Amino acid sequence: MIVEGNIVDVFKRSIYPGRIIIEKSRIVRIEQTNIKYSNFILPGLIDSHVHIESSMLIPSRFAELVVPRGTVAVVSDPHEIANVLGVEGIEYMIEDADKVPLKCFFGVPSCVPATDFESSGCRIESTDVEYLLQKGAPFLAEMMNFPGVINQDKEVWKKLKLAQQYKVPIDGHAPGVKGDDLVRYSEGGITTDHESFSIEEALEKIKLGIKTQIREGSAARNFEALHELITKEPLNTMLCTDDSHPDLIIKKGHIDRLIRLGLSKGYSIFDMYQVAVINPVEHYNLPVGLLREGDNADFIEVDSLESFNVLATYIDGKRVAESGRVLFEVSKSSVINKFNCTLLVSNDLKVIAPEDNSKVKVMLADDGELLTGEYIWDTNSKKGESIKSNIDEDILKIVVVNRYTPAKPVVGFIKNFGLKQGALASSVAHDSHNIVAIGCDDESLLTAINGIIESKGGIVACNSQQKLLLELPVAGLMSTLPGEEIAHNYTALNAFVKEMGCDMKAPFMTLAFMSLLVIPSLKIGDKGLFDVNKFAFTSLFVDEK
Repeated sequence: MIVEGNIVDVFKRSIYPGRIIIEKSRIVRIEQTNIKYSNFILPGLIDSHVHIESSMLIPSRFAELVVPRGTVAVVSDPHEIANVLGVEGIEYMIEDADKVPLKCFFGVPSCVPATDFESSGCRIESTDVEYLLQKGAPFLAEMMNFPGVINQDKEVWKKLKLAQQYKVPIDGHAPGVKGDDLVRYSEGGITTDHESFSIEEALEKIKLGIKTQIREGSAARNFEALHELITKEPLNTMLCTDDSHPDLIIKKGHIDRLIRLGLSKGYSIFDMYQVAVINPVEHYNLPVGLLREGDNADFIEVDSLESFNVLATYIDGKRVAESGRVLFEVSKSSVINKFNCTLLVSNDLKVIAPEDNSKVKVMLADDGELLTGEYIWDTNSKKGESIKSNIDEDILKIVVVNRYTPAKPVVGFIKNFGLKQGALASSVAHDSHNIVAIGCDDESLLTAINGIIESKGGIVACNSQQKLLLELPVAGLMSTLPGEEIAHNYTALNAFVKEMGCDMKAPFMTLAFMSLLVIPSLKIGDKGLFDVNKFAFTSLFVDEK
């Protein structure tokens, strides 16, 4: 095969007309020509950190969306499905990804469950970590249990030492950790972090050898805050999406979207390729070509270096996508799941005031952020009465239901979702993926939660007139349907939620992170309200004695 165009040499930082000669899966020769071309040829794009499960698509369907966008490889943490199904779930992801050309590099989840303060479907112990490393897993995925690293937890350190023994990188996850605690965290051999919210935080980590992955996903978007690192720390910076829903990928792109963001800020194509492609390949030692003689033939064609519209994608010497469509087929995939909970009744959702004028700790959500705050709400309640959502104050009930074992749900309150009617619920709830729901009234909450239980996974929005449900039968996280269909249904759900008063950019993604007990500060799990700063449960009610 011969492919011609303006070749972008990302190492020599030069552009010249030429042709690429490919034999089997490799580039055997690159020749300069004197022909004028309108297309540009560059290495394929890489997502340096992504949870494929968050696209709500199995890997083969995810590939259908991102390969036409120029993505040839992803560094993926199968943490979500591991929380539901353990090693079986990880192996499911690997097997499904093998059906398509996209190069999926799955790491070993290091924190399943992320904490012992919530119920998950499975555990990944150090013995499982060694089993997966022996099978060739290329890295230890994000070490979310930073208190465990800092405080020398034995099981945590067994996993870290196994990664060091097998000489694989260790991904980090340390939002807001600084000073002496960050030094102790870095001593665990942590090499990356995608949780920095400011330049100062990122630079402190970089000084300790922890590279920053600038994240721009569906909920958490840090590019605006961190993009200066692209030229300030070009060798210590990468790009990632972390979590992307299918509608965002279809409308705006994948890593190509981040490239365009950088170009719009005035960074050169060479600056962007250093952080988007070269650094991930070198850091994770990926067998992905970088458009050199002898490399795997993994590259893309684009229309220009300004608009950066991908015309075609090549992986291992095969043209696998062109003009926005894939040139490979996706075979049928199996469905695996774990769901064992009973339908709720109205009394399950009641919150009874322990005294007159009870004060309640309310979670403060922030649109587009994983961090939450805390607000003290004076309920003006009478002792023994049921405390309800207060739509006027934008304070709604939030409920978490253990989906692995029948148990009493945990009920709290949340502010800033803006919902004026109805309820939302989801079985995508980081990290243990129990059912999480918010609602304006108990009847709507019951309808939403029980809809998830009956379908054994999905996301739902409902009010007194209508219910929309997107089923996610694979682990309660993903669908086997094409991405366009899931994106269409997901867009309809978001539009419905907006009609009910919520103006968040990604309400379901934000909802999914309200039970993530490793991101400050106030969160809720199936065992209770949780103060992440103290790493301990806290009472819903304020004790003023």
